[in-house]
Amino acid sequence: MNNTQFGFNPDYEEEAITLDQLNKLPGNAILEFGTAWCGHCQAASSAIKEVLSEHPELPHIKIADGKGKVLGRAFKVKLWPTLIYLHDGTEVARLVRPLQSNEVRDFISKTA
Repeated sequence: MNNTQFGFNPDYEEEAITLDQLNKLPGNAILEFGTAWCGHCQAASSAIKEVLSEHPELPHIKIADGKGKVLGRAFKVKLWPTLIYLHDGTEVARLVRPLQSNEVRDFISKTA
């Protein structure tokens, strides 16, 4: 489960963490659902990276999503990238397809 390291995680992980593990996460964390080949994910990557580098205290967990992926279905992810802010394993907020760093920054500031 190396994906739970603090800071920005550059890679989408294939089922590196389970729903049960996510539900038991203490404190705050950011989930990012998407794929490496997704154009929207690539477009959002620099904005997400910029803002999350300002918040090294937030674990950033990138989860590869797609047809049949358990975590994406559990969180009802429809579009990529989708950022989900967790507090003690519970979803507090989500942001879908951000393009600019100010969108991600506003998302983080409203939930922190």
